Amino acid sequence: MSERFVYTVSVQAHYDSAHFLVNYKGKCERLHGHRYVVDVAVQAAELDQAGIAFDFVDLKRELRVLADRLDHQLLNELPEFEGVETSAENQARWFYEELRGRLPEPLGSGLLYARVWETPTQWAQYGPAGAPLPPLVSPTA
Repeated sequence: MSERFVYTVSVQAHYDSAHFLVNYKGKCERLHGHRYVVDVAVQAAELDQAGIAFDFVDLKRELRVLADRLDHQLLNELPEFEGVETSAENQARWFYEELRGRLPEPLGSGLLYARVWETPTQWAQYGPAGAPLPPLVSPTA
């Protein structure tokens, strides 16, 4: 089995939003806010003549357009999340799907993931499963 190497390019944007989780019992069921950070990554097997996989400027511009749609909003009131919990997981899925549709090929098909950070130490990520996932292990095991 031969190893395959690829180039990965990632950009970040941020947005400040409020939300609450409808089907959750605990602090997050109440209205609260976050300074979210979203990062996305794209992969390419080859570089162009300029020696780049994807132009940071193009990728950042498209991500910023999407982050601006959520900035200073109550996420629960946005049509993007109508009938959908506003969890970091669902926000990551929304970014992935929207960005995938906005990026020209081959950039769109190279989209690896969208990751939404709620705090500096916790994030949720959405993207295709490129490798087998490890089995779930109990934290007490």
